[in-house]
Amino acid sequence: MKRRLFGGDKDHEGKRSKQEDWTKHAQKMYGDGAAWVRGVMIGKGSFGCVFITNLKNDKSRYSLYPPVMAVKSAEVSASGSIQKEKEVMDNISGCPYVIKCFGEEITSGESGRMVYNMLLEYGSGGTLADVIKSSNGKGLPELDVRRHARSILHGLSHIHKRGYVHCDLKPQNVLMVANEGKTGGFVAKIGDLGSAKRMKQMKKNKMNNYGPCWRGTPMYLSPEAVVNGVQEKPADVWAVGCIVYEMLTGKPLWYSYQDLGVSEMISRIGDGRDMFSICSSVSAEGRSFLEKCLCRKVMCRLTANMLLKHPFLKGLPDDDIDEIEESHEVFDINTITSSSLFSDDDELWLSSCSEDEDMNGRFHEVRRFPVRL
Repeated sequence: MKRRLFGGDKDHEGKRSKQEDWTKHAQKMYGDGAAWVRGVMIGKGSFGCVFITNLKNDKSRYSLYPPVMAVKSAEVSASGSIQKEKEVMDNISGCPYVIKCFGEEITSGESGRMVYNMLLEYGSGGTLADVIKSSNGKGLPELDVRRHARSILHGLSHIHKRGYVHCDLKPQNVLMVANEGKTGGFVAKIGDLGSAKRMKQMKKNKMNNYGPCWRGTPMYLSPEAVVNGVQEKPADVWAVGCIVYEMLTGKPLWYSYQDLGVSEMISRIGDGRDMFSICSSVSAEGRSFLEKCLCRKVMCRLTANMLLKHPFLKGLPDDDIDEIEESHEVFDINTITSSSLFSDDDELWLSSCSEDEDMNGRFHEVRRFPVRL
């Protein structure tokens, strides 16, 4: 037993040592910014690496930056995806439920290597996936689920109004940011918009009859996305339903599919034969909320704005988070839609209902296409 214990410690130390070595190597390879110092690496992907950064001098002229940020970095020659994400972040700025972008900077690493950096708000509470994992498969208290769901929907509604679809909503892409308001705790904010698409671009692709394609994570894709390659606003709402289900149960919606290959998983999600269940401890409002998100018939799925009015989210205390100051970034004014309850695309989505019964009609109509819970 002692040998096994000591052996485990050595393995852990070995992994930690490798991580530290790689972090030091990456720090030298990517370099520091004019106002910030690159710290420990907290993420790595095909796009590049993510690091924590600290300001060199809090009292400098760069003090508009927060003391701690996250920076997403890649060599300039391979930074196309990050630069595209930066453009999206600029165009959707101004919502306290979406991760803030503080700007971009080119740094010089070892051997004169040029590195592109995008400076982001740091989620000190990790991701929503980390929070769910800490429940050990039991799920989160329903009050926490309701609060996080409301935050996600506020952020998603803003993204949709600015003319974008996220396309990759999942717990790993929802960051928990410290709330500096009176209530304290953490606020769920949508991040990682590298897969986001402009809705005008989608319509152009449809007109050009491009073949069916989708982007994102298979486990959170909607039926219409896997069958027809259609990823519009309703696909994001389906993903919200998957996230809420996972928060309530502690397991992904299609947990039984996780060992399948991607092709077989997509096939099963699309054919609609498999149903899922949820424990009886979930409130009637929670079940109703999931029905409105996870309705296979797209026209009967509620919008983000409509879900914010659902009884499941009523009666929650305010998050008491500070509104984002007016952005100094330049964005494309043509991407901004009406700030009324529904955008033009929402009206098309809900065209089967009259103006007087948009909400009530949708709540009743969805019962004809139920999800078995």
